[in-house]
Amino acid sequence: MTFGGWINMLLSVGFVTILLVYCIARVMRGPRDDRTHHLGHVEPIEEEEADRR
Repeated sequence: MTFGGWINMLLSVGFVTILLVYCIARVMRGPRDDRTHHLGHVEPIEEEEADRR
């Protein structure tokens, strides 16, 4: 393989490896604060409103 091929391969494999480590770290750390917690919030359904929904 040529020198340019080695550089191209190392850059692409390095980028994918760094991206993988970044994504795994983000998932393992969890949410940063309570601002993102409301995105998955579901309002409780009252029993008298259950039929209308």
